[in-house]
Amino acid sequence: MLSTFSAVPPSSPGTARGRRVLVSSVSSDSHTWNLVFLQLLLEEMGHEVVNIGACVPDEMVLAECRRVRPDMLVLSSVNGHGQLDGRRLINRLRSDADLADLRVVIGGRLGTRGAEAGSYGPELLAAGFDAVFEDAAGVAEFRRYLTAPTTRPLSTGMSRAMS
Repeated sequence: MLSTFSAVPPSSPGTARGRRVLVSSVSSDSHTWNLVFLQLLLEEMGHEVVNIGACVPDEMVLAECRRVRPDMLVLSSVNGHGQLDGRRLINRLRSDADLADLRVVIGGRLGTRGAEAGSYGPELLAAGFDAVFEDAAGVAEFRRYLTAPTTRPLSTGMSRAMS
């Protein structure tokens, strides 16, 4: 079921110092603590957050993106299916004329095999994500990404600007 922790009317403009950010898990991920953490982090940094919760089907993510009109979509995965579910969702977003230019980032545990599988960053960037933040190291990189000026390409260790 869709749960919105912080409702932002779709017609309200983003804050002067922050962005309007839609936060969600990938469709197969039922974890919520990561979403609450992201919401609190983003709000602390001055962003407006609409948190649509866990296990959100792709179609509902697209519908909420159309309704809320966020400046950025942040996807989080704890169950390790981020690279599979994320790749499917980014393909749908990038093929949708209304959402193709939306800034979309993904982070967390993106694969089920952990460190032995290597990095999923290059494949997810190639699929269309603007940035990828893997596991615990991703939090510091994500903070830097959010504070980078928007007048130039945002860059992190795993962003399209750097690939």
